[in-house]
Amino acid sequence: MADLGIDSTDLPPPDARDDALARDVAARASGAGGLSPAEAFRVAGRRDRLLAALTLIAGAGLVLATPFALKSGAEFFLPVTIALVIAVALVPVLQWLERRRVPSPIAAILCILAFLLLANIAIAAIVVPATDFFRLLPTRIPRIQQNLSPLLDLYSTLEKSVNKMLRQVAAAPVHAQTQSAVAPPNSILELAATSAPTVVVQFVFSILTVFFFLAGWTRMRQQTITGRSSFDGAMATARVIQDVVDDVSAYLGTITLINIVLGLSVALALYLIGMPYPLMWGGIVALLNYIPYFGPVIAAFLLALGGLMTFSDVWVAMLPPAVMYGLHLIEANAITPVVVGHRLTINPIMILISLSFWSWVWGTAGALLAVPLLIIIQTVIRAAGKPDIAGFLFEHGTLVDGPRTRAAAADDANGGIDPSGG
Repeated sequence: MADLGIDSTDLPPPDARDDALARDVAARASGAGGLSPAEAFRVAGRRDRLLAALTLIAGAGLVLATPFALKSGAEFFLPVTIALVIAVALVPVLQWLERRRVPSPIAAILCILAFLLLANIAIAAIVVPATDFFRLLPTRIPRIQQNLSPLLDLYSTLEKSVNKMLRQVAAAPVHAQTQSAVAPPNSILELAATSAPTVVVQFVFSILTVFFFLAGWTRMRQQTITGRSSFDGAMATARVIQDVVDDVSAYLGTITLINIVLGLSVALALYLIGMPYPLMWGGIVALLNYIPYFGPVIAAFLLALGGLMTFSDVWVAMLPPAVMYGLHLIEANAITPVVVGHRLTINPIMILISLSFWSWVWGTAGALLAVPLLIIIQTVIRAAGKPDIAGFLFEHGTLVDGPRTRAAAADDANGGIDPSGG
């Protein structure tokens, strides 16, 4: 139990109450109403099938309704989810401070200050230079057009051909639907006045959620474990909590370290090429690398745009995205599998499903949270057990293939005859 970070005194004592209760229920089921054991198994099987059907229907309804609830309530659920993921990732730091006799509230404040310091450094390295760089975009459009002139000429020719074909095919004029125009903000001050209060409230709410979660983590964890009525339940709860903390913090810690090294490598390569603001580009690459599969593609596109804005030769302009993607391929295929290891290996199909789902629900923020949330959900499901949906539909008619279900199936196969002669 030491690997779970708990003392044996925190756990309820193991006893045989659960086994005695199970034997008592089985005895009453077999003796109630003068039913034979075979008939009792059949009655229990029908009851289990009914409960399994109701559970499956309720679960399907919950699964179908949850995405729409999360999407419509994004202003509440998104800050809470971000805060909880960050808090879980900071739990090892909190525990390290508490082992050195730092009070929980002070340790929580230190964790939050360290996180905010790193976040501010990252924002200062990315946002401020990016604002200055992309402010030059309108003045660099002629250079971009000059670099892309062959492709633009080809596109213009194709566009003329397509338009001519559409004019020949169209037989009647298309009446455009009237749409109400939405006036965009006329200034930065107007944009800030309409959106900044919500952002500030969500930021403060997230910080408070992280603080109260970390400050009460140790007490909440002990209450959750000691609240179990059995020793096995307490051990299972402790193991799930520890697995969630270990897996999320290990993933975010290793991926953050890998992304920082990748960003610095890209920044050094771009500095040698002569690309302006290399640290900014390295920070963008490191940030977008948190999004599996699609993040590096977006980073390469932005680097290509920056190269076209900076260099007058199209081949030199394509060198920054080529260097970046080459380094990313080395990282993704040689470094990350070795550093992360098999413990945090996730099915690529599940990553794609999680990425598409959370991107649809919460946009870019959901894409950044897709893998940590997938790790948490998989850890909880692995501990709780998966419902046997295939068995419910095609085999024994229940969501759990238990000993009673197998005994009932064996009894039905023998024509209702008890093999033991009873």
